Amino acid sequence: MIDYGLKNKVVLITGANNPRGIGATTALAFAREKAKIVLVYKKIPRSFDQTKTFCNGVDRYYEANAENADHVEKMLKDINADYLIFESDISDEKAVKEVYTATLKKYGRIDVLVNNAATDDETGLDTIEKITQKVIDDTFAVNVRGSILMTREFIHHRCDYGRIINISTDASQVFAGQITYGASKATLEALTRSIALETAKYGITVNCVAPGPTQTGWIDNDLEKAVIPLIPIGKLIQPEDIAETILFLAGEQARMITGQVIKVSGGHAL
Repeated sequence: MIDYGLKNKVVLITGANNPRGIGATTALAFAREKAKIVLVYKKIPRSFDQTKTFCNGVDRYYEANAENADHVEKMLKDINADYLIFESDISDEKAVKEVYTATLKKYGRIDVLVNNAATDDETGLDTIEKITQKVIDDTFAVNVRGSILMTREFIHHRCDYGRIINISTDASQVFAGQITYGASKATLEALTRSIALETAKYGITVNCVAPGPTQTGWIDNDLEKAVIPLIPIGKLIQPEDIAETILFLAGEQARMITGQVIKVSGGHAL
């Protein structure tokens, strides 16, 4: 087994209430490395059909994102993880500062930041013909402003170890049908490179993981059949695939890797 050198490191992860999601899976991966886990999430209420949540699809995904982090907390307890969980809004500057204050009060430091939280429009308005100001503002508030605010506080409270990992999407450069979501993720990739140059003097690395179609509960059987032919490796990406890449970037072995956008997509959207 690889020792990433993450024992007792304090890892802050945003967007972590979906038990099948990248955030929760990453939290469990870090916990198994004996890191201390801090999770931040915000419930996103959307309409869903309760009778359809027993299998993968948008109803299961919407249900997970509308709930609190109880399921995730149970998984952490089951492996005796040392953790904190906050329900908060990272697009709000005051809320971000409160998360950092509470984390530092308990753990005294923060070593790794994973900017995973994101939102998108599910009403069909994220096209150039239908786009609204609200969709633009809401998407960029979380995906861009929230990530910047979380990163700024991380830098302000830096310690002798620093890793920042942003989560984009493999299709960020060309995302027709979700133009604001794609643009927000492309912005996050640009920020990754710029911030990496600013923080190198502190020994802090900044990288970005861009997942392809990942089964976090939202891909139903029909969509899977349509998507898999577009993935050269021939299967959906799993949250564990993303979590393992994040672990590596957060570990000692990646100390000279910074400013990079790494696609974990099975060859999709190259």
